[in-house]
Order: sequence, then C-alpha cells, then structure tokens
Amino acid sequence: MTRDLKSLLGNDRAVLGTWTQIPAPELIDLIGLNGFAFTIIDCQHGPFGIETAENLARAADANGIACALRLPENDPVQIMKALDAGIRHVVIPNVETKEAAAQAVAATRFGPHGLRGACPCCRSGGHFIRNWSEYVAAEEARVGAIALVETAKGADNIEAIVAVPGLTALMCGPFDLSVSMGYNGDWRAPEVSEVVAHMVGAAQSAGVPVIMPVFSSDKDEARTLVDHWRNQGVTTFVVGSDKILIADAFSQWTGDLSA
Repeated sequence: MTRDLKSLLGNDRAVLGTWTQIPAPELIDLIGLNGFAFTIIDCQHGPFGIETAENLARAADANGIACALRLPENDPVQIMKALDAGIRHVVIPNVETKEAAAQAVAATRFGPHGLRGACPCCRSGGHFIRNWSEYVAAEEARVGAIALVETAKGADNIEAIVAVPGLTALMCGPFDLSVSMGYNGDWRAPEVSEVVAHMVGAAQSAGVPVIMPVFSSDKDEARTLVDHWRNQGVTTFVVGSDKILIADAFSQWTGDLSA
C-alpha cells in the first residue's frame, strides 16, 4: 500500500524523503528500495512536465512510497492536472502572501468552495468515477497544498501564511531564502538560519507541520542538521536530491580508485 504524505507528518521519529529531478522511474525504484519514505517530484527545476511526472508517481506507487509534485508556479490549472493525475500533494513555490497560500488551497478543492475543475474520468478516481459525491469527500480529505516559503518577503509574512486554513504543511526553502536575503546561496549563514527558525516557530504555533530540506551531501553534517531541527520539533526532512546523492556517490568512487 502506498504511504500517504499526510500520515508521515508529525511522527515521533525522523521521516526522510528526497527530491526527484531526474525523470527516470528506475531512480524512484532505488529511492523506495533504499528506505526513503517519500520523494518530491520536481517540475519546477526538473526538465519535464506533468506527462512524465505522472509516470514517476506511478513508480512511487509501485514502491509504496509517498510523493508530492513541486509545480513551476501557483497555477490552479497545473494544480488540477497534478491532482487529477493521482499525485495527492502539490508543493507551491515562492509563496509570499496569505492570498497566494489561500489560492493554492482553493485549487485543491472542488466548487463551490474551491477552484478545482471537475472531471469523472481521471487517474485519481480510477479513470471513471461512478459515485461523484463519495469521491469528492475522499479526494478532498487526502489531497493538499504545501506552501514553499523561500524569500525574505515570504518570511516576513509567515504568520499570515501559516494561518491560512487547509495548508497541509510549510516547507522552508533555505537556499533560495539565502539568495533573497543577499547571502548568495550561503544557506548556512546564521542570519538565514535565524529566519528559518522563526518560520518553523510560526508554523508550529499555528499547528502546521514543517518539512525541512537538508542539502548537505556530507552525512555527518546532514545528521547534525536533522538533529538540530528535530530538537526544534521538525520530524520530516527532504535529504539531498537524486542528483546530489548520485554525484556524491560517483565522486567517492573516482576519488577512492584514482588515488
């Protein structure tokens, strides 16, 4: 049975996922077979669209791991397409205001209370929904929007963003945040860490789970970061990415054998 991302949030133990930027189902196999609980399929920075993402989601289903889809923008049509394709959660990039967060949540809900277009023939409903009212209730309970806050403006508005009803989780974006704050990708800068900690605190005060990226390919540093944020109440982590982990493995082999 495929894991549900909502059920992974707020566990007592650390839950690890990663990013999928390489459009290869075999890599989803390896992610699942090697113990990751979820992956985030990246249509923002990955060189592919929803047609490829749907098949990557099938690979996640086959391996019993949860997945979410990071979209290129906060677009209700793209959110609809992702959910219709059976991808239960969408990561919305560059959320900077409560209005943007509210639009993302509304795009995961059918009318009259939301913006999501209705179709009885889609993958999320087994390609032919025979009981629409039952489907709507089940679908809206299992799908959701994750707000990726990754700019100084978004951090300034964090209390209003996490107060939006219906958000599945907040994801912090330390790398982009560091660029936005003028630190040119130095996500380790103390000033950046302070802002991220403030975002985490705001989400926790609002009862919103937090998903924290851990970029370092150094296992000791990654462990230190996971432990640090676990002490702050964060339990869900996106570790590296397929490219980061593969590149690190390649470099270890070439470094060991060519020395």
